[in-house]
Amino acid sequence: MIEGKIPLLGERFPDLEVQTTNGRMKLPNDFAGRWFVLFSHPADFTPVCTTEFVAFQKRYDRFKAMNCELIGLSIDQVFSHIKWKEWIKEKLGVEIQFPIIADDTGSVAEKLGLIHPSKGTNTVRAVFVVDPEGIVRLIIYYPQELGRNIDEILRAVEALQISDKNGVAMPANWPNNELIGDHVIIPPASNEETAKDRLEKSKAGEFECYDWWFCHKKL
Repeated sequence: MIEGKIPLLGERFPDLEVQTTNGRMKLPNDFAGRWFVLFSHPADFTPVCTTEFVAFQKRYDRFKAMNCELIGLSIDQVFSHIKWKEWIKEKLGVEIQFPIIADDTGSVAEKLGLIHPSKGTNTVRAVFVVDPEGIVRLIIYYPQELGRNIDEILRAVEALQISDKNGVAMPANWPNNELIGDHVIIPPASNEETAKDRLEKSKAGEFECYDWWFCHKKL
């Protein structure tokens, strides 16, 4: 990654040493061999962020079942994070178990492009999905006023893992696509011979095709 440039899809997540509610951590090295989702939030003790943290925690076991960790971030101090976690546990009965980065200097937010001046001085709601090799696979930015759909982030991690394992692409709204249901998409043919072979295999029932460039199958 070029120094001073925010990470892009397909690039290595930048090497960062951060202070978290679990102590000092080095990213992405401390998550080597595991997927992780780093998500930023505007501020502790705010309503939308509180709903998001509860939603992430309630799905934490599902992320971990996919070998995926969670780590939050805002420009609050670690003392604020700790007190907010205590408040959530006391008032809402939910114990936040994943670490939260305390980026009180704003240096991490700057490196990751999390401050958008036209949207204020706090971090926007960014999501980075990083694979076990430390490569950025998905980036989403939400404005402060819009809470995230955590189930979509779960879906994205699962879909990326299936895509990697099987060499396939995933349709819109997978696994509930309007055209092909829970099927996955076979990458388009790159030459005429493969295109003809696709149609023959479709006739043989190996997979289904609308045409040679749009073939799909059930895993």
